[in-house]
Amino acid sequence: MVYTVTFNPALDYVVRMGSFRAGETNRTERDELQWGGKGINVSAVLHNLGVDNVAFGFLAGFTGQALDQALRESGVATDFIWLPEGLTRINVKIKAGQETEINGMGPAIPAAALEALFAKLDALGSGDVLVLAGSIPATLPDDVYQRILARLDGRDILTAVDATRDLLCAVLPYHPFLIKPNRDELGEIFGRTLMADREIEDCARQLQARGARNVLVSMAGDGSLLLDETGAVHRLGVPQGKVVNSVGAGDSMVAGFLAGWLEHRDYAMAYKLGAATGSATAFSDGLAEKEQVLKLLKEF
Repeated sequence: MVYTVTFNPALDYVVRMGSFRAGETNRTERDELQWGGKGINVSAVLHNLGVDNVAFGFLAGFTGQALDQALRESGVATDFIWLPEGLTRINVKIKAGQETEINGMGPAIPAAALEALFAKLDALGSGDVLVLAGSIPATLPDDVYQRILARLDGRDILTAVDATRDLLCAVLPYHPFLIKPNRDELGEIFGRTLMADREIEDCARQLQARGARNVLVSMAGDGSLLLDETGAVHRLGVPQGKVVNSVGAGDSMVAGFLAGWLEHRDYAMAYKLGAATGSATAFSDGLAEKEQVLKLLKEF
């Protein structure tokens, strides 16, 4: 079974308008309410691809109830921990030529709630997959990803981590199955601006030397690069299409890669499915659907 953890889920209020003027009254042409949070995005896309999974995380208040209900109605299995105070955050996504985001803080997560999550993770066993994705709220210890992987170490559980800088580097000694920095995030780790493939590959190999098994680097319109655990380098561009939504594309790539690996046990195929899934989200208003993913897969 695949499990995802989202420490700070959100309801995303997406508004679309021809233009946005700060300091003035702006009226939307279209708006919608979506769920948000990197792990939740991974869960939703895995579900769309036919992969059973369970979304873990923390919810609070009426906004949390709305998010949980929306996920369940879409078919995503959830097992959230409910917090005694606060509200699940609301993020505002303004799409008006450029994308502008206003992200909420989210509720405080007490120590007892974190221990409840650890208890759920302790039930995972051999062959399970755990996805840790996104930032850590200020109310949690900054080593929480590291503590989770330490608890799971040696239990034959595949872990995928999509995080940045110190949060990512701290888990490398526990040999995560997959890490997915984007090119800018990879460069930040080494204090470099990465452009050429050889530079990206060099940095990916350094992360692999620190413990990562597979390093998947997304590069937006320049495609992506995979350094797999055999040492092989895979490189793909992007298929033809118009980018209408960058939110969730990286999460979708992680979901597609895991879905491909679980079905085929082949890194080249997993990588292609990951690239197709990420592109399908980028070309859609929402998250990738299986029909579009399979269509784009033919272009790789």
